Amino acid sequence: MTAQDLSSSEASQTTSNCPTPTFSTFLEYRKKKNEERQKFSEGRKGLKKKEKRKVQINVGLMTIKKGGLKPYRGKTIFLTTDPDATATSLLNQAVKKMKDFNKDLKDGPFLLLYPDGTEVITVPGTQRPFTLEAYKAEVGKPYQRITVFICLKSDFEDVGENSDLSDSDPEIVIKRPSEFDLADTLPLELQHESSPLQKAAEYEVLGILCLLMKYNRHTNLQAHGIIANLALELDHKKVSRFNISRSAVWDGAVRGFRRSTYSDNYDMFIKFNDDAGSFEEGLDTGGPRREFLTLLMGSLRNRPIFDGPPESRYLVYNSRAARQDEYFLAGKMIAVSIVHGGPAPHFLSKNLVNHITGNQSFSATVEDVQDEEITKILHQVLKAESEESLHNLILQNSTIFQTAGCLRNVKPFEKQAFVEEYLRWYILERNQSVIQRFKDGLESLNFLSALQQNSSVLAPLLCFSAKALTASELESMFRPDLSPAGSNKRHKEVLTLGFWADYLLDCEEKATAVCLEDLMMFATGLTAVPPAGMTPPPRIQFLSVSPFPVANTCANTLKLPICDSYSIFKANMDFGIQNAPGFGCS
Repeated sequence: MTAQDLSSSEASQTTSNCPTPTFSTFLEYRKKKNEERQKFSEGRKGLKKKEKRKVQINVGLMTIKKGGLKPYRGKTIFLTTDPDATATSLLNQAVKKMKDFNKDLKDGPFLLLYPDGTEVITVPGTQRPFTLEAYKAEVGKPYQRITVFICLKSDFEDVGENSDLSDSDPEIVIKRPSEFDLADTLPLELQHESSPLQKAAEYEVLGILCLLMKYNRHTNLQAHGIIANLALELDHKKVSRFNISRSAVWDGAVRGFRRSTYSDNYDMFIKFNDDAGSFEEGLDTGGPRREFLTLLMGSLRNRPIFDGPPESRYLVYNSRAARQDEYFLAGKMIAVSIVHGGPAPHFLSKNLVNHITGNQSFSATVEDVQDEEITKILHQVLKAESEESLHNLILQNSTIFQTAGCLRNVKPFEKQAFVEEYLRWYILERNQSVIQRFKDGLESLNFLSALQQNSSVLAPLLCFSAKALTASELESMFRPDLSPAGSNKRHKEVLTLGFWADYLLDCEEKATAVCLEDLMMFATGLTAVPPAGMTPPPRIQFLSVSPFPVANTCANTLKLPICDSYSIFKANMDFGIQNAPGFGCS
């Protein structure tokens, strides 16, 4: 046998001993190589375990009323959870969070419901078990716009027994479907063989569904949820320090905001220098911060960068303020106050806010102009009865109209539009450079972007609202911590709660030395509920060792003195609040 024949024989034998690779073997090989390649790209330690991402959704409470289930107003809170949360885990988290914030929540088994009142079991329109991530993908909304509800199981089961709804209820009532299955959550398909009457009924159902969807979108989009989403960027492990004197809030605030170590994303640590030297090392947990931001918004209203009526202020150019970049600082202060849980300004002109958000709506009056000479001229223009008198009046004051770029021949029927054109220039166009700088400051913590995207929800926070605090609102806001029923302490506490309710009514009727806003400021550091909501929920406790009220603004806790008569209680409340640090400072 030749060498060539031997070589061929060995090759043949070798080939027969090695099986031909199959397709599955190749796939396994490729999978293994991909894993090795991935491990190599992430370093010798292999794949690092990724930290689970947390998301925020809204959780509300549904109760039975007039035969149907509907959301309980004022009970919606935000919940931080995992995207892969199941219906059971989400229900447990939602119930715990709701009980933490609402001590009066009834005990009993709860169910998790969709906004349409159906129980959360599967993803709507499918047979897949519910997960938050799958539901989010199905509805096409960001997590912060998703709302689910918890409901007592007994309410859910009883709702089908009495379906009579009152026509006088202006709210949309969500009724529990009693005879439908999951197929009813699929899009409605109109049948070609339907009669005209059937088609009309089908289109009416579609219209109702569209209204319900619009209603759900509107109710899901709430200011505190948007602000809570912005607040996710805050770093609670770091602080920016402010040294504040209540008699000079603005100066201390400017120093703090302009400090090189200041950051919008850090928590704010406030030290009031006029608190008799008391200073606790540690993180300011809310009270001093809220009080500082409340005082700051009051001080900001009166800065020379603003003009116009006290409740409708607009920006005006001031050369000194422009050199000191005060417009940028003012915008930053407003954004920081809202996102950090403080108050909104509530004094900006609607025309200014509309302009900032891109809304072209403009509706100003001559009274918005604080210059008495210009106000007088504009009133004369509006009162001119003849074309000749109107023409002479405009010529006599041609300088101011020419500066505004609106000098022209005006007919009597055009005088209203002429004045509005001048007002738009006077309020907005001549101040465009400083308005832009103010917007740059509002962009802090991404507040301006959120304002422009959700103007219908956030814009009202910046403008004046005639709605004032009421005694009933304050009474329901503060929940009492009572001793066990039947105890002697409980009897005294209940008596004190009666004094408290009467005191609130006297404050509302101006029959006390302080007003409701003073009382709330004493207890929480705020004069109104902030856009971000009250956290933690305000509580009432009772004192037997002090005749005067005591407040812990960090915990939003008001401790009431236990007195023998209402007259003593009222006098002690007035004295304690009036002599608290910061009373009367703004």
